[in-house]
Amino acid sequence: MMRVALLLLLALAGPAAAVQPDEILADPALEARARELSKEIRCLVCRNESIDDSNADLARDLRILVRERVAAGDSDAEVLQFLVDRYGEFVLLKPRLSAGNAVLWLAGPALFLGGGLAAVLFLRRRRRAAAPAEAPLSAEEEAALREILGEDRQG
Repeated sequence: MMRVALLLLLALAGPAAAVQPDEILADPALEARARELSKEIRCLVCRNESIDDSNADLARDLRILVRERVAAGDSDAEVLQFLVDRYGEFVLLKPRLSAGNAVLWLAGPALFLGGGLAAVLFLRRRRRAAAPAEAPLSAEEEAALREILGEDRQG
């Protein structure tokens, strides 16, 4: 009995949707479309949370706006485009692939690789500059070296 109660409690403890009863559309098909759209739209207050999951006032306003547009007969693409035109592409949880977004996504790795290459080149140049230039030995230095190595005694 306790296990059943615990399982029921855990099932009810899941994340609750923030959609309020007064926001829900009367037509179940339109409401389902609005809910799916709400899952694709970022709460501009909570950042990485959809407006469907957020309790923020702005998320509520956006949910109502989405439902108004859906009820007015806008397609899903038109609703999303309306929001992008109004708030920018940041409002989408999954931004569209565009030239501007590609630059943003590729700039980080490109800068990282460029910085690594610059560091490698810098360290190579520094190592070469730090290495002493090898000058040939003078006659006196060669004689002293032969004496140290004992070549005069053997030869």
